[in-house]
Amino acid sequence: MKKLLLALAFATTLVDIESATAEVYPSRPITMVAPFPAGAAVDTIGRIVAERMRRSLGQPVIIENVAGANGTIGVGRVARAAPDGYTIAIGMRDTLVLNGAMFSLQYNVLRDFEPVALISNSRGALFVVKKAMPSNDLKGFIAWLKANPDKALLGHPGVGSSPHLNGIHFQNITGTRFQFVPYRGMGPAMQDLLAGQIDMMFVGGDTSLPQVRAGSIKTYAVMAKHRLAAVPEVPTVDEAGLPGFYQSNWYALFAPKGTPKDVIGRLNAAVVDALADPAVQQRFDTIEQEIPPRDQQTPEALGALQQADIEKWWPIIKAANIKSE
Repeated sequence: MKKLLLALAFATTLVDIESATAEVYPSRPITMVAPFPAGAAVDTIGRIVAERMRRSLGQPVIIENVAGANGTIGVGRVARAAPDGYTIAIGMRDTLVLNGAMFSLQYNVLRDFEPVALISNSRGALFVVKKAMPSNDLKGFIAWLKANPDKALLGHPGVGSSPHLNGIHFQNITGTRFQFVPYRGMGPAMQDLLAGQIDMMFVGGDTSLPQVRAGSIKTYAVMAKHRLAAVPEVPTVDEAGLPGFYQSNWYALFAPKGTPKDVIGRLNAAVVDALADPAVQQRFDTIEQEIPPRDQQTPEALGALQQADIEKWWPIIKAANIKSE
C-alpha cells in the first residue's frame, strides 16, 4: 500500500511539473531566424515585430541571420529545429512557396512547418516601361506586344525571382511573347530602362517612384488591389484591364512541425498584439508594408494563403522548367 501511495505521489508530481513547464512558456529567449542578410526586407520586418513581441512574451526574441541559397539554408535550419517554440522562422512567399518548386530541398515547405501568423504584405509593384514606348495604357501595351512578338525586353533580378515569374505569368495570360534579361538587382535594371536599353519591368515603388514622378519612365498600373497613396492617379491592374495580376510579397512566422498548439497560440497572440500597436503600424507604413486584417492574422489563414500560392505558382514554375542550383 505504501508503495502504491508513493507511486501515485510521484505520478502527481510529474503531472505538476509538466503543467508548470507548459504554463511558463516562454522561459528563455526565442530565436527568430531571418533567412537573408541584415538589412533585407525580411530582416527589417522581423526586427520590428520581434522588438514588440518581447513585451507580450516577457522574453527577448532574437533575430539570427542565416543567409544563403535564396533563403533555403535558414529555413532548413528551422525545419530541423526542436518543435518547442524557441526557434521560429520569419518567412515569405519566396522562401515558403517558390523555393519548394525550384530547389531540391531536404525539407517540405508545406508539411514541415506550422503556420503562426501573417505579418504583412508589401504594397504592390508598378508596371513600368521606357519613356519612348508608344502605348499610353496597359491595354495598348498588350496590343503592341502582340504586334511585335519577341521584340520587347523585360528586366528582372534573376531566374525564379518574383518579377521573373510574373513575366512568365503575364505572357501566359495575355498571349504575348518577349525576352527576359537578368540583372544583379533592380537598380541596374532600372538604369537600363532609363537608357532605353530594355522596355519593361515589374518593380517596387522604392525603385521606380522617383523616376515616374520625374517623367523619365511610364507606368501603366499598380500591381495590387488598391491604388498607392504616393501615386493615386495610377490605376490598379484590375482597373487597367488585367484583373488579379498582383505582385507583392507576404511575410509571416512559421514554427517547426509538431510545435504544440498552445505555443503556436502564444506566439500568434504576441504577433497580433504587435500589429495592433500604432508605433509598429507607423514603422511598417514607412517601409511600404500593409498589415493584414485581423481575420487574416490567424495560423489557419496563413496556412490557407501558403496553400493557395503553391497551387498558383508551382504549375507556372514547373511548366517553365525553372530550376535553381
